[in-house]
Amino acid sequence: MDNPGGFTLELHSAFDVQSWRSCVGDAVWLRDQVVAPVTEELVFRGAMLPMLVPCAGPTGSIFTAPLFFGVAHLHHVIEQRRLHKESMSVILLVAGMQFLYTTVFGAFSAFIFMRTGHVVGPVVCHSFCNSQGLPDIGSALQHPQRPALLFSYLMGVLLFVVLLFPLTDPFFYGTIPVCRLAPDPESAC
Repeated sequence: MDNPGGFTLELHSAFDVQSWRSCVGDAVWLRDQVVAPVTEELVFRGAMLPMLVPCAGPTGSIFTAPLFFGVAHLHHVIEQRRLHKESMSVILLVAGMQFLYTTVFGAFSAFIFMRTGHVVGPVVCHSFCNSQGLPDIGSALQHPQRPALLFSYLMGVLLFVVLLFPLTDPFFYGTIPVCRLAPDPESAC
């Protein structure tokens, strides 16, 4: 909506080879869009979840593993403190918010992994979320096209809720869900 060229120009820029070359050459972009999603999802979903399932069960694991994921992002407190960018209270507030949304994302990512049995979905979701960031509802409320933006947000939430289970149906991803990869709980703990 803010691009003067509209959707067509946005679509064209998404497929612009020069733009992709500059992204791939940017170490920060590679870290945020490739390295962090791949490594974090392999560790927290691909390795940790299958180890937790025998002890905590599938549902317990979906809510336990993300706590570790959230805590793993608390290193930003040390980084911000070292850079003296903000006061300690602001740093802790930001860290608390980051812990909250990384934990919620971790539960969502764990759910996708448990439903599909594959780590690719969580990696793609992680990369997408890193590229988009959190929705800026405050700016949407001040935007000249506020009704269209709020309608888009509402439709996004509605489609997410309606399509979550159908698009993660294990039928589409193979016959061995991750919870069957682990031994029975009584033999593991």
